[in-house]
Amino acid sequence: MAESFPFMVPGATSSREAMVWAPYDGAEIGTVPMADGAAVDKALETASRLFKNRDGWLSVEKRIDILEKTAELMAQRFDMLAVEAAREGGKPLPDSQVEVARAIDGVKLCIETLRTQHGSEIPMGLNASSMNRIAVTTHEPIGVVVAVSAFNHPLNLIVHQVAPAIAVGCPCVVKPAEVTPLSCIRFVQMLHEAGLPEEWCQVVVTSGRDVSEKLVTDSRVGFFSFIGSPSVGWMLRSKLAPGTRCALEHGGAAPVIVAPDADLDATMPLLAKGGFYHAGQVCVSVQRVFAHESIARDVAARIGKLGSKMPIGDPTSADTEIGPLIRTKECDRVAEWIKEAVDGGAEVVAGGAKVSDSCFEATVLYDPPAAAMVSQREIFGPAVCVYPYSDLDEAIGRANSLPFAFQAAVCTRDMDTAMRCFRKLDASAVMVNDHTAFRVDWMPFAGLRQSGYNVGGIHHTIHDMQIEKMLVIRSPEL
Repeated sequence: MAESFPFMVPGATSSREAMVWAPYDGAEIGTVPMADGAAVDKALETASRLFKNRDGWLSVEKRIDILEKTAELMAQRFDMLAVEAAREGGKPLPDSQVEVARAIDGVKLCIETLRTQHGSEIPMGLNASSMNRIAVTTHEPIGVVVAVSAFNHPLNLIVHQVAPAIAVGCPCVVKPAEVTPLSCIRFVQMLHEAGLPEEWCQVVVTSGRDVSEKLVTDSRVGFFSFIGSPSVGWMLRSKLAPGTRCALEHGGAAPVIVAPDADLDATMPLLAKGGFYHAGQVCVSVQRVFAHESIARDVAARIGKLGSKMPIGDPTSADTEIGPLIRTKECDRVAEWIKEAVDGGAEVVAGGAKVSDSCFEATVLYDPPAAAMVSQREIFGPAVCVYPYSDLDEAIGRANSLPFAFQAAVCTRDMDTAMRCFRKLDASAVMVNDHTAFRVDWMPFAGLRQSGYNVGGIHHTIHDMQIEKMLVIRSPEL
């Protein structure tokens, strides 16, 4: 029986509910109240009022206490959170367990940052006009934070957007993905249980662009955090009110260069995991592998063999390694893209077909056409493309040919090759002998070009959600 979740906008009402279905089998797992324009306006009015009342701001001590208790509650409910994320998002249970552990650590990173961040002294007394003065900086919250999130990591993405806002003292309104709102609601409920007043973090589940635009583009928004598709993110950024700052995290079509001297036994399992993890629904998933022509077919065969051994099915099963795509139409889209590539001359090394309405085989394509969708766009499905190359700079040029730039990788035993790729690849991070989806939550995580704007990662988000405010004191004793 589907669980009924509460409306989390104090003082507002909801006139309709939405059903949340498990992407694997379509089972009804929850109902959530929907927010209309009036509810969104109420949420923003409440958040704006809280921010303007400086005497009512939560102290740093209080915020740390809330975050500590929240981390404790998450640890106590670890198994429930992992199953919830697996059910609603489709990520296999072992990977969802990793997600919950990361989310708990993300909350702790917020606490760590609050305890270690500090202002600075601005030099004075350097000339006649700056004599008898001292200047120091401190931090203040930037304003109301509106966070719009994606489906693929339904708990950890919310933590990355919401926990920093709570840490720095920003009232927050969060809109989870309509298909995966339950992990978000549970996290915010735990914040409230830990002592955060309900008005300081509100959840709005919306459908349709008009209500979402109303939420994001309102002049009361101080900071807009977005994780999702580039077409939506860049459109919303273009409509932000003057003064609203933002961070956008989109996807890419992550490239990997495999040199002829690469240790294939060590690196191919990593590339297979990076390509098929969460059915490829990761913004830095391994997608385009440029392998030297002397080893390209071996690389494709190895990745395909490893992918074919990964069990596909129910994400709540501990044995599953590849779960469903988030919607059946996404499964159909991946099939269409692969057919287009094959019709254009690509060779199917492994997979290539739907397993069910919601699941797709781990697929490896050899040398798809450069103009094919799988070569030009983010697949966001369990498919890896392998392209042979003869010249390293040619491979780097092909890797850099798309308007996306996020994380990349190179597999080689030669330091000069690794450093050449690091220097020449368009990417915010280049992994050596690892997959492109590597991430820890304290490192910078930044999409470049059309892949994003500003820098993610707990510490960096906390920085973006604050202003550095300067105090200048003049005294004849200075």
